[in-house]
Amino acid sequence: MAMLTIRSIEEDLKHRLRVRAARAGRSMEEEARCILRDALADGDEPDGLGSRIHARVMALTGGVDLAVPPRSAPRPPPELDVGAP
Repeated sequence: MAMLTIRSIEEDLKHRLRVRAARAGRSMEEEARCILRDALADGDEPDGLGSRIHARVMALTGGVDLAVPPRSAPRPPPELDVGAP
């Protein structure tokens, strides 16, 4: 297994990592591995943010089929008197 050293991490970032790891019941090192794994898991997919949000919502709700309401004919355009001053 490879080793990775990250230098010059801001104190605030290190503190936030420590808190996040504690909440998850993991060490800071394991939390960093999980973050990297999650960030790179779908890195090969070209989907944008909208597609990813759609996929998450579909996974939670299973989707919703909505009835398409009937459309009425558009109203005629107004009569404009082009020659009037």
